[in-house]
Amino acid sequence: MADLQDRMKQAVAEAAVQQIRNGMVVGLGSGSTAALMIQGLGAKLKSGELKDITGVTTSFQGEVLAAELGIPLKSLNAISRIDLAIDGADEVDPDFQLIKGGGACHVQEKLVARRADRFVVVVDASKLVERLNLGFLLPVEVLPGAWRQVQAELGELGGDAQLRMAVRKAGPVVTDQGNLVLDVRFAGGIADPVGLEQTINNLPGVLENGLFVNITDQVLVGDVVDGVPGVRELERR
Repeated sequence: MADLQDRMKQAVAEAAVQQIRNGMVVGLGSGSTAALMIQGLGAKLKSGELKDITGVTTSFQGEVLAAELGIPLKSLNAISRIDLAIDGADEVDPDFQLIKGGGACHVQEKLVARRADRFVVVVDASKLVERLNLGFLLPVEVLPGAWRQVQAELGELGGDAQLRMAVRKAGPVVTDQGNLVLDVRFAGGIADPVGLEQTINNLPGVLENGLFVNITDQVLVGDVVDGVPGVRELERR
């Protein structure tokens, strides 16, 4: 099963790279599927199939990988627009609303997605859900000195918020921006992603949350049909 999932991710990453054209400024997402996309882009640049590409990364992880592959990079502040951003997601609902932030990169990911003329999401079929937050926790990035206060306020909104702890490091996960992450579960999932994104971001001490609403232009899904990995475009509800 793991091999099939890897092949699905590879197929959808390759389909996304096919949308990149010469001269584009491309937002390079984070996570395992996005990493495969970055590798595919690097291969096309090396072979000469693509030229004059500028990448804008959404994480330090992506920056390191892109640099290793020789993809020219610029910061968000150094560009005026992004032609195409490609990124993964932790959950996608039928209205193309997303939860992102499993890798704690959602602040930069949202900045890049908002700047892009087109935002394409690449996922395998396991990421498709009917309602957000029933399976995946909602990440909320908070200032280190405010996490207890934000945790309490999220509780008043009906959210069970827990500080994300590091796996191979003592203490909490620290984001690329030097902040902490609260992972939140709302009983019954999230019925109103648009309203909740705004409500959470209005809490003092919150930098950003992992709800990506009304921003996705296309969702490419890696799937398996008759044992063969392929790619389909998701239809918006």
